[in-house]
Amino acid sequence: MIKNYVLLLMFFLGLSNAVFAQEVSGIVADDSGPLPGVSVIVKNTTTGTTTDFNGNYSINANKGDILVFSYVGYDSQEVKVTGNQMNITLKSGVALDQILLVGSRNPSRTAIDTAVAVDVIDMAELTSAGPQVSVTQILNYVAPSFSSNTQTVSDGTDHIDPAQLRGLGPDQVLVLVNGKRRHTSSLVNVNGTPGRGSVGTDLNAIPAASIKRIEVLRDGAAAQYGSDAIAGVINIVLKNSVNELTATVTSGVNMSKNSNDHDGGTDGEKTQIDLNYGIPLGDNGGFLNMTGSLTTRKRTSRARANSSSIFHAYNSIEWEAYQDGFNLSDLRNDLSAIQTYAAQVGHFDAALQSQIAGATSIEQLSGYNPVTGAQSTGILSGIDVTDAELAARGQSRSNYNMSVGQSGLDQGQLMGNLEIPFGEEENNAKFYAFGGLSYRHGDASGFYRTPGHSSGRGNTLSYINGFLPNIESDIIDKSLGFGISGKINGWNVDLSHTWGLNTFAYNITNTTNFYLQSSSPTEFNAGLNGFQQNTVNFDVSKFYEDIFSGLNVAFGSEYRVENYFIEAGEESSYARYDINGEVETFTASLTPSLQVTDFFGNQASAGAQVFSGFTPENEIDARRNSMALYVDVEADVTEKFLVSAAVRFEDFSDFGSTLNGKLAMRYKVGENTNIRGAVSTGFRAPSLHQQFYSKSNTLFNDQGVSQEVGTFTNNSRAAQLFGIPELKEETSFNASLGFTTKLPDANLTITVDGFFIAIDDRITYTGNFSSPNDGSQLADIFTNLGIGQAAFFANAIDTETKGVDLVIIHKANVGKGKLTNSLAATYSKTYKIGATKGSDILTDAGLLDTYFDESSRVYLELAVPRVKANLTNNYETGKWNFFLRNAFFGGVEDTGTLTGGGHPEIGSVVVTDLSIGYNLSDVLKLTVGANNLLDIYPDELPDYLTSSNQFVYSRRVSQFGNNGRYVFGRLSFKLK
Repeated sequence: MIKNYVLLLMFFLGLSNAVFAQEVSGIVADDSGPLPGVSVIVKNTTTGTTTDFNGNYSINANKGDILVFSYVGYDSQEVKVTGNQMNITLKSGVALDQILLVGSRNPSRTAIDTAVAVDVIDMAELTSAGPQVSVTQILNYVAPSFSSNTQTVSDGTDHIDPAQLRGLGPDQVLVLVNGKRRHTSSLVNVNGTPGRGSVGTDLNAIPAASIKRIEVLRDGAAAQYGSDAIAGVINIVLKNSVNELTATVTSGVNMSKNSNDHDGGTDGEKTQIDLNYGIPLGDNGGFLNMTGSLTTRKRTSRARANSSSIFHAYNSIEWEAYQDGFNLSDLRNDLSAIQTYAAQVGHFDAALQSQIAGATSIEQLSGYNPVTGAQSTGILSGIDVTDAELAARGQSRSNYNMSVGQSGLDQGQLMGNLEIPFGEEENNAKFYAFGGLSYRHGDASGFYRTPGHSSGRGNTLSYINGFLPNIESDIIDKSLGFGISGKINGWNVDLSHTWGLNTFAYNITNTTNFYLQSSSPTEFNAGLNGFQQNTVNFDVSKFYEDIFSGLNVAFGSEYRVENYFIEAGEESSYARYDINGEVETFTASLTPSLQVTDFFGNQASAGAQVFSGFTPENEIDARRNSMALYVDVEADVTEKFLVSAAVRFEDFSDFGSTLNGKLAMRYKVGENTNIRGAVSTGFRAPSLHQQFYSKSNTLFNDQGVSQEVGTFTNNSRAAQLFGIPELKEETSFNASLGFTTKLPDANLTITVDGFFIAIDDRITYTGNFSSPNDGSQLADIFTNLGIGQAAFFANAIDTETKGVDLVIIHKANVGKGKLTNSLAATYSKTYKIGATKGSDILTDAGLLDTYFDESSRVYLELAVPRVKANLTNNYETGKWNFFLRNAFFGGVEDTGTLTGGGHPEIGSVVVTDLSIGYNLSDVLKLTVGANNLLDIYPDELPDYLTSSNQFVYSRRVSQFGNNGRYVFGRLSFKLK
């Protein structure tokens, strides 16, 4: 494989040169109609213009001159002037094209000419030829600085993929839609995944079929766009095509050697139907473009046979009673019945049978005294009868496997984009609106509650074989943006309002409340969390052609209101009951005889197993507002030297104000070669989620041992007693230095950008603080909540990130077709610097290693690939299209600890995607192909870190997932 990859790279760099013939004229258009704002430049001069609203241009040029046409998301075209009137049609570009919109408020700036690094990813090719259908997976394979993967057995994070840029947190990248800030998800990632402790944006709530292009700004931009833009900005530009109906059906399945818990075959069936249609509005270029999408995805399973202890001796007695129809609730209190059914267990040896028959009390068998609450070793304690009992029940260990792999999903989405011009044509005035609705039903599972679980979680009174509890989520995402823009006295003015709402509701099924025993419901409404955001923007800009070699001035303001809320679940989803069905107060003084236990005196966590509901104490309705003012100036001081500067003041109602700035430059070393660089300061306000989220969760360690962990707010009494300070904003310093060049004769473009990001007071999710168990006020808090450990959000550390990005794009005519090649690669390394920034209380108590623990360090520094690259080759000839991509994912490390220290390393791999498309007719195209064609898997974990053979591959870190080969077919219908 490596040899093939090297040959591909040599082929890419050694392709024959070719010059694309271009067309040019007085009107510039695409297949949908005229294109406003197209840059038209006389090659090798500074003479240039842009097309007006109707696509018209006028420029002084001589016969024989070369005109260069460039526009966002389209191939640049060069055309020789042969007459006075010439028209041109631009064609869509491919992944990592060269034109940009985000990062500069000058509307005609290209990626080669800007002072910062931007990728422009055209979605037409990727949604047509590529195997991936969701936004996060498309970006994961095409933009090396971007990283995201579906998680497994991670509660709500199974259903919303955390996405990272340059190895920083999901909440350190800002997402825009049509240039306007988008709301984040309501989910807080508190389970063991990359981005732990962060709040990201749910990119998959936006259907990929609705997107025209995605612009990825790889540079700090908080001074331009505000909070969260420390790592960069992702701008999603929606489609504006009209008079075109596109329908696509994509269906595929994982066809892998390790499907179905390593038995092979197929699983993870996925089908997605996309429909896009645009209609013109009026005679001046108005449009309404609508997209609908339906997706269904089945689970995948990648565990091996459960190697844990599944049954203990009392389970065997229960099984015999169950088959006889005896009430199992009565069994545990009936010595005679226990002895009778024990005698029927064929795999108990004579010695054990004799001991059971000779017992004079149930306490002798169980070791538990219900009057005093004392536990000791009984006759039936600790006897593992798994293999014999499996045989007796006609089962295998695989019957008790967890569902390890991608979760099930059903999703419906609607997205719209609208523009209506009005008024005089020269004012370029328009009303615009965009927004959507997404509903996603997720279906994931937690750890299997086996009948013989040591803490009684199996609840055999309700499930004689134990149970695999499910977390079924209902995620609703709504958004609407609207505004008016136009020109007033030569100034571009834009007034807009955007609104977004994301709610995440938890429905826990196939489970029980341990404390309700046989009367427990098996389904619970566990409550929901939600986030709502309203943003008003006022932006003004003007370009002066006669100042320097061009001066763009922009300024504006923003007002934002945010609302985070938690709603409690039904009582039985979170409550703990006594034997009379009364809710316990969680005090240690409750009489043991009133406590609900299993046969051996063990107790489980309160509420629904796998995910206890939000309690009334968790409920919150938190709000804040912020106001910002900015000034952004960009000047071509000379034909060669560009300077841009931005300053932004932002004030938050909950923690104060901040002032940030950015200075960037670009210098033309030659006609087609630039040096560029930027320095900036930035910030990220702590999210409302991080400030106000609180809840108790059941977490499992590497050996499958459960831990009840409560997340406390930083203004809680527990935080004060531990010495956890209240949250404040993160601050950052960004620096970048890059080199860009075009080789026109070779149709080759190269960009190289190095970057440095320093973040102070970075917010992390702490390790788990244990209960002091010393009778103190803090110990009482733990006892009353029924938890053994506590975690917090904290400004615990400072970090630095260093790296370099490389992008090479090459185009050529090969035979009768067009070949486009792109090589994109990134190297980034993030690490903690300096000492952990804990309080004196934490320092004196020796708790700094818990405040920022080793797992947190691994998630920060080692859990995301530091090296990523992809080589994409797309060849179009006649009716055929051939798409080949090799993606390199660098090594990562799992958070588990190896014997002798260190962490398991998961090595680097190359994943190959291949698809072949054929145009059956002018309106119908068939594409077939595969993601991970060679069925590559990550390295396996050591046996003792697999939670009894369930997590063969790491569930905490993942370069590209663990589903193996995915084959697909796609039928596309396009009617114009």
